[in-house]
Amino acid sequence: MNHTALREEICRVGRSLFERGYVHATAGNISARLPAGEGFLITPTDACLGQLQAERLAHVADDGTPLGGDRASKTLVLHRRIYAAAPEAQCVIHTHSTHLVALTLAGPGLGVWQPDTILPPITPYFVMKVGRVPLIAYHRPGDPAVGGLVAEAITQARQRGAPLRAVMLDRLGPNVWHDSPASAMATLEELEETARLWLMSTPRPTPLDAAQIDELRQRFGATW
Repeated sequence: MNHTALREEICRVGRSLFERGYVHATAGNISARLPAGEGFLITPTDACLGQLQAERLAHVADDGTPLGGDRASKTLVLHRRIYAAAPEAQCVIHTHSTHLVALTLAGPGLGVWQPDTILPPITPYFVMKVGRVPLIAYHRPGDPAVGGLVAEAITQARQRGAPLRAVMLDRLGPNVWHDSPASAMATLEELEETARLWLMSTPRPTPLDAAQIDELRQRFGATW
C-alpha cells in the first residue's frame, strides 16, 4: 500500500471506529508502518478519529523525528516500542473502548479475569482472532514508561510461543496491532465484543476447556 492509500485507509478506519462508538471526542490514535527506512504515519495529538485529514497525519522517522504533517500523538513512543518488539505489526490502534475500560474499573472478581489474561477464552473467535491480552498497570496517558512494559509483555509472550496481538492499559483502553489497519480494527472489534459479553453475562460463562482450545490450535493455528 503506497503512502497515499495508507493515509486514506487510516482515515477510513478512524472514521469507522468513531461512527460506531469505539472512540469518542479526541480519544484514541492510529499508526501504520511505512516501508523500511521510511518511518511511520500516526494520527496527530488530540485529533478526532472521526475527522482525520489524510494530509495532516504525522509522518515521523524510525527514530521519531518529525518529517511532516501535524504534531504526532503523545503515544508515539508506545507505538514505536510495539513495532520494535513485534516486527509483524504493520498497524497499531489505541481506543478507549467502553466495555474494555469498564472491565478495568469493575474491581476484583467483577471485571478483569486475570492480570496476564484480562478475558477468559469464552468464545472460539476470541481465541482465534485475539488471544491472550495482558493488563498493563496504570500510568498517565503518554507516559513513556508504558512502552517498556508493553515491549516486555510482547517479548515474554513470544518466548512462550503465543505472540500477542493486544495489551490492555488499565483505565485507558486497549492497544491492538496487526498486518493492516483493517485487520487491526477487526482484532479490536473482537476484543471489545468479548469484553461486552463477559460483563453482561450472569452467571459468568465457563471458559473453553483445554481440549477445545487445543482443537482450535490444531485446526486454525490459534496461539492461546
